[in-house]
Amino acid sequence: MTAPSALDAPPAVRPARGRGTSPRANLMRIGLGAAALLGIAVVWELYKWLGPSDGLVIGEARLLPRTSDLAMPHIPDMLTRLFEPVTRADGSPPLWLEVANAAAVTLGIAAVGWLLGLIVGLALSLVMVRWRLAESSLMPWIVLSQTVPLIAFAPVVRSWGSRIEIGAFEWQDWMSVALIASYLAFFPIAIGALRGLQSPTAMHNDLMKSYAAGWWATLIKLRLPASVPYLLPALRLGAANAVVGAIVAEVSTGLRGGIGRMIVQYAGQASGDPAKSWGPIFGAIILGLLAAGSVALIGGGLRNYRRAEVSA
Repeated sequence: MTAPSALDAPPAVRPARGRGTSPRANLMRIGLGAAALLGIAVVWELYKWLGPSDGLVIGEARLLPRTSDLAMPHIPDMLTRLFEPVTRADGSPPLWLEVANAAAVTLGIAAVGWLLGLIVGLALSLVMVRWRLAESSLMPWIVLSQTVPLIAFAPVVRSWGSRIEIGAFEWQDWMSVALIASYLAFFPIAIGALRGLQSPTAMHNDLMKSYAAGWWATLIKLRLPASVPYLLPALRLGAANAVVGAIVAEVSTGLRGGIGRMIVQYAGQASGDPAKSWGPIFGAIILGLLAAGSVALIGGGLRNYRRAEVSA
């Protein structure tokens, strides 16, 4: 009698395939995203065409916006405005280039904040995994930290940072923005990493103990690889949060050159050029998608450990 081959194994014991890792699944995901954007555009234009000019008002509450060109420009007008000059002055660059330059500044600051949030989040998760008492002590404060209003917190960080002087080192305004971005980024990373590091079962932990593996060896050989499916979604969420934190912090601290300040500046010009104010808003949306999508590069390097992803 010949030994059974791996192909004869029942489906229940075969390795599970990664969720959404095939090219067909990726194309379907991209198609669904494009369809969702198209659906939003269709709903926008239908409401502008069929909705009341003054919006829907019940009592003193406005439930739906006005449909005038000032409040809701046509989507083709918004897209066309991106390729027109920012101002009527000679040599003025196109709006899309101005938005791209501002988005690059914000992206660089958000990347610094994301890296800082990654370091802090992983450090907290390692401490909470190592000592159960630390988890009980730190977790309430980590959750409580996200209830602080960011608009009120940003000026305080800038005020404190402006007083820091260490030798020739001088605190810059962009550092305050990066610190605020890390404040939003560290939370999902800490929670996702903690869940991932705690995901190995008692059987796996007992197996490592039977090999006389210490805590650090178990962390490197077992816990860190097991945390990848939990950590990647948390990294994507942290990247998006870092962009949001950087944009809000730019508005609150008054930092110039980023897309957050541009949104406020162009919003003040909306009465004369309503389509222009939507340029930096589109840039912020693309910036968030780019930041979250860049984590896919990290996921590509860890594809051997990501058979499936688990939401944090």
